[in-house]
Amino acid sequence: MARLGAFGRLAAHHLDVADFLLVYIEEAHPSDGWVSTDAAYQIPRHRCLQERLEAARRVARTVPACPVVVDTMSDECNAAYGAYFERLYVIQGGKVTYQGGRGPEGYRIRELRDWLERYRQRAHAPGSVAVQL
Repeated sequence: MARLGAFGRLAAHHLDVADFLLVYIEEAHPSDGWVSTDAAYQIPRHRCLQERLEAARRVARTVPACPVVVDTMSDECNAAYGAYFERLYVIQGGKVTYQGGRGPEGYRIRELRDWLERYRQRAHAPGSVAVQL
């Protein structure tokens, strides 16, 4: 969660080429578990969906340019996308077209920003056509 500000700025700057979504998964460093010294929030381990929803509301206030949804308590999204505990994706037409590395080491906002910039250039290049149905 320490990188939410950078993600929010990225989303706000690229709203013309992408829809952004943040999926709130299980807390990587809960305040009642493996505590991180640089955690932006003190959030305990979620014992029920209501607690996870409340934690996601706190996150949503930090990233206003991006809708926030919540993973199930069985962590289906986390497992399906291998997020453990933060990861960046681009999905186009139901297919993954960009998969960032697993965080924290592989979580690279700059890499995603470069990908989005290249995509923006291709989308606005002469001869490209955008169709909205």
